[in-house]
Amino acid sequence: MFFRPAILFLTASASLAVAQEPAPAQPAAAVKPSVEKLDETRYQIGRIIFDQKTREIRFPAKVNMVEGLLEFLLVHENGKLHESLLMTDVSPTQLNLAFTLLRYPPSRELYPLPNDKGGASNEYPDVPAEVKAAARIAIDVEWKDGEKTRRLPANDLVQHTVKSTSMPAGPWLYGGSEFNDGKFAPEASGDIIAIFTTNSALIVYPGKDDDNDEVWTPYPKRVPAAGTEVTVIITPFSNSKPLPKP
Repeated sequence: MFFRPAILFLTASASLAVAQEPAPAQPAAAVKPSVEKLDETRYQIGRIIFDQKTREIRFPAKVNMVEGLLEFLLVHENGKLHESLLMTDVSPTQLNLAFTLLRYPPSRELYPLPNDKGGASNEYPDVPAEVKAAARIAIDVEWKDGEKTRRLPANDLVQHTVKSTSMPAGPWLYGGSEFNDGKFAPEASGDIIAIFTTNSALIVYPGKDDDNDEVWTPYPKRVPAAGTEVTVIITPFSNSKPLPKP
């Protein structure tokens, strides 16, 4: 069966309930995870559609900016819109649940371990190679251009301003983020897919210059107009190999 083992779903559901518990000042009803079966292999959580067989995840977004420095590929519409290529109204917690149900293991390899003073050390978790490989994903962006449907790797939509080339082809990393004070960090921050490595994002870029927030911009003439509706498509990275920290 798809939701096997049962404890996986219960754990993910518990995380969702915790992350979406409303603050006292905002007494809105908590969002409950409702997984709807669409056909033999596809399921839906909110506006997220995911496929048990292919492990593909799809959800809607919009082009947020076409110029300026980028730290994020995607944020929630209530997040850091001044530095993100795309925005979405999809819940980061529900997206994380889709990753969990599709058995993507989070890899914490890029997140430094804490030091004895509570800050970040210069040491990183020792993550098994098979987990590093399985946590790597491909991200594509699809949109309508008149009567045509266009689809490009997300990397092709981001430019390195110093080299004047697109972001190198390669995977993104599902890190899973963390909880702070009982709140799921991406839900609280709106950080979903980050280019500049941050603990608050669900997915990060593991390539060179992932620690530089002053070199990435939207790629001219490739990025559709601001406001264009797009679909973000996440799949396993087919040629996945562990990448060393630059």
